[in-house]
Amino acid sequence: MIMNIIFNIQKCYIANKERARMKQLTDVQYHSVYQVHYITTLPDTKKHLQTIGIVPGKKISLLQLEQQNGIILLQKSRIALDRSILENIFVEEVQEKSAWVPLDQLNASEQATVVSIHGEGAVRRRLMDMGVTKNVQIYVRKLAPLGDPVEITLRGYELTLRKKEASLILVEKEI
Repeated sequence: MIMNIIFNIQKCYIANKERARMKQLTDVQYHSVYQVHYITTLPDTKKHLQTIGIVPGKKISLLQLEQQNGIILLQKSRIALDRSILENIFVEEVQEKSAWVPLDQLNASEQATVVSIHGEGAVRRRLMDMGVTKNVQIYVRKLAPLGDPVEITLRGYELTLRKKEASLILVEKEI
């Protein structure tokens, strides 16, 4: 009972000015980079979020949101959280204008930097053997009419990827 009262006081305490520039994590654009500003949950939930790395100041991106849950990207990990928890995480947009998107969503002649590779096992090793690693600049040269395959340039050579492989590569695109 007392914990719920403290919880409600915490929620109401956020000043109106701060609330105007902050958004709930459920209300943000997909694949944009945000910074965690404040978390208003019960202490046990807050401690669990801190354990997995969701703390004020961390950069976070919402990848997918459904009725009951959502998937966020925190560092190199995809994390599924219940919608009720996402509603209690307040974020503000990072000042730098960039968006994290899968490589297959870039258009021809766009450039981006690799943030992470989500493939597992042999696919991930194959992509890394081809030179697709974190912080590498990628230039999309050509796209087939249906988007498959994707021709890219990285590290001075050309590479052709299937759309499925390109969707596993998360890149940071300057807006």
